[in-house]
Amino acid sequence: MKWLHSLQEEHFQGIAQKNYWLDLLRRPSFLPKETRIYLRFTMENIGDVAANTAAAPSPNRGTIDKMSAEVVDTNPYSRLMALQRMGIVKDYERIRQATVAVVGMGGVGSVAGEMLTRCGIGRLLMYDYDKVELANMNRLFFRPEQCGMTKTDAAAQTLAGINPDVALESYTMNITTLQGFDDFKNSIVDPATGKSRVDLVLSCVDNYEARMTINEVCLELNQTWMESGVSEDAVSGHIQVVAPGETACFACVPPLVVASGIDEKTLKREGVCAASLPTTMGIIAGLLVQNTLKYLLNFGQVTQYLGYSSLTDFFPTMEIKPNPGCTNNLCVKRQGEWASKAGERAEAAAVVAAAAAAAADGEDTGPLHEENEWGIEVMKDEDSNLVKAAPAAGAAPSSSDTSTAAHALPIGLKFDMPAGGGVSAHELAQDGVQATDADVDDLMAQLAGLTQN
Repeated sequence: MKWLHSLQEEHFQGIAQKNYWLDLLRRPSFLPKETRIYLRFTMENIGDVAANTAAAPSPNRGTIDKMSAEVVDTNPYSRLMALQRMGIVKDYERIRQATVAVVGMGGVGSVAGEMLTRCGIGRLLMYDYDKVELANMNRLFFRPEQCGMTKTDAAAQTLAGINPDVALESYTMNITTLQGFDDFKNSIVDPATGKSRVDLVLSCVDNYEARMTINEVCLELNQTWMESGVSEDAVSGHIQVVAPGETACFACVPPLVVASGIDEKTLKREGVCAASLPTTMGIIAGLLVQNTLKYLLNFGQVTQYLGYSSLTDFFPTMEIKPNPGCTNNLCVKRQGEWASKAGERAEAAAVVAAAAAAAADGEDTGPLHEENEWGIEVMKDEDSNLVKAAPAAGAAPSSSDTSTAAHALPIGLKFDMPAGGGVSAHELAQDGVQATDADVDDLMAQLAGLTQN
C-alpha cells in the first residue's frame, strides 16, 4: 500500500488531479474490480477531507500561563473555573501543580488520560508497551490512522493537540519485567529527594501481574494509587483507592487467581478474547477521574471503593481495611507507620476544623446577589425583631395581641383580606350563600333559565 500513499500525496493537491485519477479508475484496468472500487472510495474521501482541512482554520493555540474564569468562546478553562466561582472547588488552578501517572493506555487509561488533559492537569505520565491496532477501534480515543504507533506515543500526539498546557511524558515499557520494574520505579522518583514525584498513580491495566507490580512500587515509595478494572464480560467494573497503611493493598485481599498462585497466562486460550464495551470503559474512566479530581483538589468525598454493574445499575461502595496478616511485609510495615501517626492526624484534623469554623464566622452575611434593589432579606423563623403590622382596614380590634403577632407584617404591607377576628358572623350571614334543599337537577334547571334570560 506504500504506492497508494505516495499517489495520495502527489496527486491530491487539487480537485483537478482528483477528478483525473477517479476518471482513470472508472475505465477498464488490469486491477481487479474490488481493488478499483476500494481505491475510488478512498480517493473520494481523502480528497474531500483534504479540501475541508485546507479551508478550515487551524485549531492549534498557544500555551496559557494562567487559568482565567472569563466567559468567552476563546477561553478553554471558563467552564472549569466556574467550579471555583460556584464554591465547589476552593482553588481549581491548583490542578496545574499536580502530576498523575496513568499505567495502561487501553480502553480505560486512554480515556482517563484525555479527561485529565481536558481538566488541565499539570503533568501526565503515560505507560504502556503495546501498539495501536484495528482491534482497539471499538474503544474510545484512538483513531485508525494511528495503527502501528505505540499507544503512549499516539496518546501524546492526540493529547498535545487537545491541551498544549499539559506536560506529557511517554514511556513505552513492560513494567512486569525485571528491567521494566526498575525503569517504572525510577521514572516516578525525584532524583533530588529520592521520593515519588507524582501525586497519584492510576492503574488502568488488564492483568494481575501488572497490578502487583504497581502495588509493590507504590508500597516502596509510600505512594497512593487508584486501581480500576472492567469485568471480562464488559458489563461491570470498579475503582479502588489504595493508600499504603491506611487501606488494603492489592495483596491484602487478592483475587482468587493471585491467591492461588496460578499463572494467569495459562488461563488464556487461542482465539478467545475478553469482551469490551466503550460504554463501560468510559463510565469506569469517568468514575476514576472524578475520584482523582476530588483527591487532588480536596472537594467532596473520595470513595475508597466504588463498583458498577450495568445490568442492574448498581453502584456499591465500601471501605476495605488493610489486612494485618498481609503476605506483603512492606504493607504490614506501612500499617504500623500509619497507626503510629494517629495522634498527629487528630491534631491536624482539629486545626483544619477550627480554621473552617473561623472562616465560616467571618463570612459576609450580606445579600448573596450582587444586585438587590429592594433590599430583600431572608429572616430566620426564631427572629423576634419582626415589625408588627397595623390592623387591616375595616378589621375589628382584637382583645389580644396574639392574632396580630401571628400575622405581623413589615411596615408598608397589609393583608388583602381582613385579619382574623375582623369579620363578624352577622356579616357572613348576610353576604354568604344561603343554604338550599334543591338537588342537582333543580340547580341545573335554574342555571338553564338564567342562560335563556
